[in-house]
Amino acid sequence: MAPVVIKLGGSFAFSEVLADWIGALASCAGRVVIVPGGGPFADAVRLAQSRMNFDDCAAHRMSLLAMEQYGHALISFNDLLSPAYSVETIERHLLAKLVPVWMPTRMVSEASDIAPSWKVTSDSLAAWLCNMIGAKRLILVKHVGALLSREQCEDLVAKGIVDEAFPRYLRMSSIAASIVGPGEYEAAAAAIHCGASAGFAIE
Repeated sequence: MAPVVIKLGGSFAFSEVLADWIGALASCAGRVVIVPGGGPFADAVRLAQSRMNFDDCAAHRMSLLAMEQYGHALISFNDLLSPAYSVETIERHLLAKLVPVWMPTRMVSEASDIAPSWKVTSDSLAAWLCNMIGAKRLILVKHVGALLSREQCEDLVAKGIVDEAFPRYLRMSSIAASIVGPGEYEAAAAAIHCGASAGFAIE
């Protein structure tokens, strides 16, 4: 089966359901790849840029490292989660029935189709990764309010739910993307196990 990519938002860093999400995703070992958000670590980059005035290229690379910081924090909670820096490592971890946690700096820094901009965040990078590893489904785990049963991608951008570049990366792929809320960890894990969709579909 093709793996499912799960983008676990950085807003869950201090959430009471973070442990529940890690446990649910660990139960899907061998089937899922986690893309960590930037969370408080990316917020620190934004604050530093506003005060130091370094350029977006530097901020972009620093935000990739912020994702890796959050990723290492997630890994520390469960032995089934393991860092993955390349497509080959992701595939090897999946075969070993582990949960690869993507560390994006190496792959993204070598990519010519990713602009160094705040318009490209972990949402878009998760969609990009789907193409790189042959995933067919992307689930964005976010703190969201009420959504329609299906949401237009551009509307999600307007609401600030996904980043500005996400529609382009989604159009470039053939993946089915959806959003799930904070308390849907059991439903998401069940959907992954049976190959079903989860949450609100993104069009």
